[in-house]
Amino acid sequence: MKYINILKRFKWSSLLGLQIYLFILTSCDKGFLDEKPLDFLTPGNAYSSPANIEQGIIGIHQYVRTWWTYNSGTTTIMFANGTDLAYNGENPGGGILYDYSIVITPTSAPPTLYWDYFYTLIQRANVLINSIKSSDTKIWANEAEKNAYLAEAMFFRSLAYRNIVVLWGDAPLVIEAFDYVKTDFVRSPKSKLYELIESDLKFSATNLPPKGKEKAPGRITQGAAWNLLSEVYLAQSKFQNAVDAASHVILDYNYALMTKRFGTKLGKDIFRSGDPYYDLFQLNNHNLPENKEAIWVIQVEPLITGGDAYPGERMYGPAYYRMGNTPDGKVAFRGELYQGVYTGYSDTLGRPVSWNRPTNYLAYDIWRSDWKNDIRNAEHNIKRNFYFDNPASIYNGKRIDWSLYPKGARASTLNDTCQYIYPYFMKAAAPLEHFTDLNRSGGGTTNKDIYAMRLAETYLLRAEAYLGLNQKDLAARDINIIRSRANASPVEPSKVTIDYILDERARELYTEEWRLITLMRLGKLVERVRKYNNNPVIPGLNIKDYHNLWPIPQTEIDLNINSEFKQNPGYN
Repeated sequence: MKYINILKRFKWSSLLGLQIYLFILTSCDKGFLDEKPLDFLTPGNAYSSPANIEQGIIGIHQYVRTWWTYNSGTTTIMFANGTDLAYNGENPGGGILYDYSIVITPTSAPPTLYWDYFYTLIQRANVLINSIKSSDTKIWANEAEKNAYLAEAMFFRSLAYRNIVVLWGDAPLVIEAFDYVKTDFVRSPKSKLYELIESDLKFSATNLPPKGKEKAPGRITQGAAWNLLSEVYLAQSKFQNAVDAASHVILDYNYALMTKRFGTKLGKDIFRSGDPYYDLFQLNNHNLPENKEAIWVIQVEPLITGGDAYPGERMYGPAYYRMGNTPDGKVAFRGELYQGVYTGYSDTLGRPVSWNRPTNYLAYDIWRSDWKNDIRNAEHNIKRNFYFDNPASIYNGKRIDWSLYPKGARASTLNDTCQYIYPYFMKAAAPLEHFTDLNRSGGGTTNKDIYAMRLAETYLLRAEAYLGLNQKDLAARDINIIRSRANASPVEPSKVTIDYILDERARELYTEEWRLITLMRLGKLVERVRKYNNNPVIPGLNIKDYHNLWPIPQTEIDLNINSEFKQNPGYN
């Protein structure tokens, strides 16, 4: 039974763990597991009909959704934490990505978690792709039905490889579904990975359904494939190709920026004001036919079988309820009355945990030129003012201002501005719309859907491509389409730089884009973390030049016993 302890060392989701597991089991004493199953599933027989393949596709969607909605601090690294946009406000000296030299190593959790996740996604996609390709033609109504399923699986494989090549560079290229032991993986050049990604996405863009013809909300369409392909071309400096791919999305599928108010909350604004940008992020607005801006939406949905929750409030909001007392010694937040007890939590604000405290760059600097007129900076979109909530205090209803406290009355100014009160991007929150954990105003989670791709990003991708072609007038035109919707001042072509585009992405896409991938793709991560991440305990997060690539997990190197598997520079 020694193999039981050995198994605990391996993760099924790793590239090699499953192969080693199979090897260990088949190396046990002959007859130990000598049984004759009446039936079993294998990669070869699990997906033998369109109905079964449909289940496999839905399973991949669920797996991807789990990543987007994963209730763990580690997930916030992809979206913001440890980039130019945010640091851990709950514990600036620890917590999530507080120090690159400690958190991003060959043996630390984030690189291993991400590697495992993306290669598991590839394995799942490969099983489907190979099953579809080898299926009996008689099971399909027509070739288009078969190719649509194949295209959706290829989209997810290309998404996983896009992330892998940006995070690690050269990496194993796997296109088969493994059901045997393999311990001789090699790192293929980035160029080979990009060839596969491009091939998959071109097939997807041709064979997926167009906008409006998908089977259900959240399913992948041609627009999503073109959008991802545009970004993949940018990563290789294929700027004209990137323009063409983005233009397919912008021109061919009836997408449009939402410039007029819409949706289910008209006349019901929580903060007594709103705008089209605000409407984009309200519950039940993501999938509306009138919402022309959504390209790919991660489906969450409350209180249904198979539904999920999203820790948006937990990740992005300040932990206001921890601030203690008012200046006159009363509890600062009485909160909601629930089953006869005041909870201490506001249903308007939820129960955040301060995992992503915006950097000063994100919270203040990028807004200064259009502070009053950019609707994305309006109080209903970024809450900057918080108010005491306790009728027993003379300060009840007054704006929280730390200068109101007697000198020396507060023990920790670090917590005051890093954890308790800071600008709260309300697009990640769901005021007065919590369905579970009501004694804690939702417990930090919401049930809104999540944009994975939105047309505003497509314009910014095309602007980046035009900048690469030195066509700054066209780059400015695309940026100004977004800024016009936001009522922000237009940018002059001479002012368009890659840093300006990154600023605009921050203004428009915070909480949505995978900022880590964007910065690493551009080779800007190290520069911008050093410049903008003002973590008060570790400014710049001790990032080193080599951190623009992540380390190969040491477990993968150790398990790959029959082939050399080199580590990325700086991590040996």
